[in-house]
Amino acid sequence: MRSRSAVEAAVLRQAREHPQRGQAKAAAELNRLGHTISISGVRYIWHKHGLETTYKRLKALQKEAAASGRELNAAQLALLRRGDVTRKLARASRQRAPGGESPAPEERRSQILLGAAELFVKHGYGGTSIRDIAQRTGLLPGSVYHYFPAKEDLFLAVHREGFRQLIARVEDIAQSEADPWSKLELACAAHLEAAVGDDSIHKITGTGLFSIHEEALQRRLKAERGHYDRIFRRLVDELGLPRAIDRSLFRLALLGAVNWARVWYRPGKKSPRDIARGIIRIFRGDAKR
Repeated sequence: MRSRSAVEAAVLRQAREHPQRGQAKAAAELNRLGHTISISGVRYIWHKHGLETTYKRLKALQKEAAASGRELNAAQLALLRRGDVTRKLARASRQRAPGGESPAPEERRSQILLGAAELFVKHGYGGTSIRDIAQRTGLLPGSVYHYFPAKEDLFLAVHREGFRQLIARVEDIAQSEADPWSKLELACAAHLEAAVGDDSIHKITGTGLFSIHEEALQRRLKAERGHYDRIFRRLVDELGLPRAIDRSLFRLALLGAVNWARVWYRPGKKSPRDIARGIIRIFRGDAKR
C-alpha cells in the first residue's frame, strides 16, 4: 500500500503534468495507477498546496517552466490568458463598484469565507461584524448579505467548508492506511494541522470543534460534528483495545489531548505530525498495560 507522502506526491505530479484535468479525472487516473484516493482527497491536497483551480495549477506550472527554461503549450497559454483577463476585469469591477457582484459568484463566495475566517481567528465570532467582513473583502455589507443572510450563516459556512475538507482528509487516511494505530496517528496529525496551521478556514474548524459556546451554533453544526466523531469512533474500534478499556473515554480523552495542543503549540518546535506521534505513543502505551 502506498504511503500518504507517496500519494500526495502523485497528486501533485498529476496537477503538474495535467493541470487542465479536473478532480474526478485526476482521482480516476491516480487510482488506475495504484494510488488509493478519492475525489475529495485530491481536492484537499490541491487546496493544501494552493492548486484548487485550473488557473492556479497553470500559474504554478508556468513558474516552474520558467525556472527550467521550458514553455507551456498553446492551449495552456490560452487558458492562462483567459484567466488573467477574467481576474483583471473582476479587479476593475471591484474598483468601480465596491458593492457590485463578481463575474464568478463561487469565487466571490470563497473570498468572503476566507476573509471572514481570518477575522474570526483574529477577533472571535463576537468581535467580528458583517461590516468588518465587507471591508476586509472590498464589498458593501449588502453584498455580503446577498451570499449569507446573517453572520451566523457565514460562521457556519466557514465551519462546514473546513469540516468538509478535514473529513475528506481523515476519511482518505482511513481508506489508505492498513495499520489501525497508524490510521489514528495520521488522523490526529491532520486534525492538528488544521488547528495550528496557517489556513484560517482550517484553523476555525480545528479550534471550533469543541470550543463554540453559542448553543444555537452548536445545534446547527451537530450533523458535521457527528460525522467527524463517527470517524474517530470507527478508528478507535479498529484498535482492538482490551475489553477493560472504555472506548468512549479513550476517544474523548484522545480528542481532548489533540485539541488542547493548539493552546500550547508553538511553531518551529515539534510539527503536528511529531505531536500526533507522541500523543499516540502515550495512548498506545496505556492501552498495552
